[in-house]
Amino acid sequence: MRAIVPVIAAVLWCSACSTELGRPDGPPPTPSHTTFHVERGVRFTPPEWPQELRADLYLPDGSGAHPAVLLLFGGGWHHGERTQLAPIATTLAQRGYVAVAIDYRLAPIYHFPAQLQDVQLAVRWMRANAATYDIDPRRIGAWGYSAGAHLAALLGGIDTRDALGEPGSRIEAVVAGGTPTDLTKPTHHHQVIELIGGTEAQKPQLYREASPVDYVDRGDPPVFLYHGGSDELVPLDHATDYKKKLDAAGVPCELMILHGRGHVMTFLTDQPAVTAALHFLDRYLRDAPLTVATDHAGQAAAEPPP
Repeated sequence: MRAIVPVIAAVLWCSACSTELGRPDGPPPTPSHTTFHVERGVRFTPPEWPQELRADLYLPDGSGAHPAVLLLFGGGWHHGERTQLAPIATTLAQRGYVAVAIDYRLAPIYHFPAQLQDVQLAVRWMRANAATYDIDPRRIGAWGYSAGAHLAALLGGIDTRDALGEPGSRIEAVVAGGTPTDLTKPTHHHQVIELIGGTEAQKPQLYREASPVDYVDRGDPPVFLYHGGSDELVPLDHATDYKKKLDAAGVPCELMILHGRGHVMTFLTDQPAVTAALHFLDRYLRDAPLTVATDHAGQAAAEPPP
């Protein structure tokens, strides 16, 4: 089905999309068609981790450190697998990014913050193995859809001053589609209850700790959001309310609304958003002035412990 997505998306581009802060200047980015290879099933968890987790790495050929993007699949925190974002991983690798698509622990067997701990570990693993995989440890971003977008947004917002902050897991850009940003909203309610391990009345603090909207501050990395205008599973106000908070904090943020599309259709016809997100990553991750990556509290994160 994904093979027909570019055709559908091209037809829908002009009539069904809008952006806030404007569309990227210039024509859509042309893929550089960098050759790449894939290393599949690379374990990134240590032996003592509660569940063995693996990654597929899409690696541009040639020497030199590349910007990298952690890819996080959706599925209501209950199902899904790392191959789900393979088309995006391929596109990123062709443009010279290292794409790292991972698995993470799933509900209801594992409750939050297990999923966040997994993706934080993956970022630290990418930095610890940067030389092996030609990753620039100062240029790591995250891209997810739905539940994966929720985790990507948390990665961007949480810092070492927060209870769930982990040194070395700082990222420099977020791309998030169909993002549940406030778990106190009635969003796919039973899935949230099983993720948290209880109702909001039972665990109100954990509901807030699991909501990206509660972590916004001026030190956050730039954020690109895309969302279906007719999304009933994760209503549009998750994106618009989140963007308002990011704007108020002075965090660079763009929002693309794909009008007339629900949650699943937005994912299946995401090519307009993918194109715009590539512009965004080129601007804020690949081509941004090079600085040493730091956690929000100022701790250097370029060489975390393995």
